[in-house]
Amino acid sequence: MKRILPQPPGGDPAFAPLTDARMYWPVQRTRLQWAVRQGFQSTVGAPIERLAFGLWKHQLPGGTRVERLGLPRRAVERELGSALVLRVDPRELIRCRDWRGYAKRQRPSSITFLWDGSWDLRRGDLRHGSRYRFIGDLDMHRNDLTQSEAFRSLQARLEAGRPWRSHQKGVWLDSEARILAYLNIYLSFMDDMAKRGFDDSLGKDELGVAVTREGRLLKINRGLHRLAMAQRVGLGTVPVSVKAVHREWWERVTAGASGQAALERLTAALPGCKPETEPGPLDPSASDNQD
Repeated sequence: MKRILPQPPGGDPAFAPLTDARMYWPVQRTRLQWAVRQGFQSTVGAPIERLAFGLWKHQLPGGTRVERLGLPRRAVERELGSALVLRVDPRELIRCRDWRGYAKRQRPSSITFLWDGSWDLRRGDLRHGSRYRFIGDLDMHRNDLTQSEAFRSLQARLEAGRPWRSHQKGVWLDSEARILAYLNIYLSFMDDMAKRGFDDSLGKDELGVAVTREGRLLKINRGLHRLAMAQRVGLGTVPVSVKAVHREWWERVTAGASGQAALERLTAALPGCKPETEPGPLDPSASDNQD
């Protein structure tokens, strides 16, 4: 009996024709890890976050400490919803946070909404990143993908006996035909975006941003392929979701308010935040490309 490969968590159905039965167990491990994380978050993490956020929102004892610890991000997202979504010109969203050189223990936590430190002063340039190069490379060679850098790289792995595979997508690129089909899927995504615009219901990741101490937006997490496509096809705007803000900016816009009043001042200030386009004072050397 032929083994049916389950859909990876958050996987795109467009890659289904390239799934391979040999990826069955890697995909199963990914599904298990995802299920464990989701289960812990729903049964343990979320209730604790709601309790802590409630203390702060209603200015109860302990609320001040909750803010000092950074406020639970997911609770803030549940509270504010679409107020955290901004529309920006993707061609201006070219700067991202750059963790290279930062020890993990020094990085802000992804579970908090208020970020301390100098993370916003060290910026990468997405125009030199691997996703931007990948999308531009495919578009440039769309009439003959065998001439693309992406094809040559994947073909070299195939010839070396190390075909590229992904447990997140469940695919195994062990033939030239599969490589070309894989690359054409990305072209189809880009062509669909050019025709229909940016559909934020597609893709497993939001375009996340963080607000710097100066009130500017830096790209912070996944969704970089879709952002590169939006830049390449020249979309006017895309939706981005605010995942964190620098504490210095927060304290400036909330002006000492706490709880509901602070949230209202935050939502009033967010529409004025525009993408950061300039380099930062702590940027890595020009020879280092942002990946």
